[in-house]
Parts: sequence; structure tokens; C-alpha cells
Amino acid sequence: MSAFTELTGLHVTVDRLEHMPHLDAPPERPHPFAYFLTIHNESAETVTIKGRKWVVTDEDGQSVVVEGDGVVGKFPRLEPGEDFSYNSYHTIGAASTAVGAFFGVTEGGEFVFTRIPPFVMRAPLD
Repeated sequence: MSAFTELTGLHVTVDRLEHMPHLDAPPERPHPFAYFLTIHNESAETVTIKGRKWVVTDEDGQSVVVEGDGVVGKFPRLEPGEDFSYNSYHTIGAASTAVGAFFGVTEGGEFVFTRIPPFVMRAPLD
């Protein structure tokens, strides 16, 4: 497998984070948080996002790793100056921090990535 390079100009913003108690959640992680992200391509390269990886770590140091192809079932192709916005959600049992990255490929075949800024999910007190 080829190495991934962080592409200057490809970056992610966390646009909104919201506790959404009405969403499905397993009993051991009963607090769903919807997150709204935008991938911005301010580089000179056209990039197709092929996958993502998340690491969600709770205050006790327990981590859940989520990896997969695409972004919400899509493989967005971002030309220079284009953005791709989407939302999804994580479920937590205790206060947690999410970090991650998106992985892509340029039209020239270079494997690239961009980091997702960390964000903290803390369930409201009952």
C-alpha cells in the first residue's frame, strides 16, 4: 500500500455538534451526537475522498475505532475550490473526544489525507 501525504489546502471544519437524544443508540452508549462537517479543497489538486477513520476516546481512556469506505456512502470528488458538507453521528456512554481523518486520491494518483479537528462530546446532565 502506498503512503498517504497530508495535502496542503485540503482541510475539514466542524460546523456544528449537537446532542440528539432521539437518535438510535445502544444501551452502553446511550448519548448520540450529530456532527456536521465540511471538507474544503483549497489545494490545486482534484481529490476524490475514498475513506475515513475515526477514533472516539472516552474520559476513561476506552477507544472505539471506526473505519470505512467513502463518506456517508459517497465518494465525493472535490475540484480546487469545492467543498463537501455532510452530517452523521457518534454514540457515547461517557464524555468523549473524537478525532479522525479523511483519505483520498488525487487525479494524478497521489494518496492524500486531511485531519478532522478533534471535538468533545459531553452529554447534558439529567
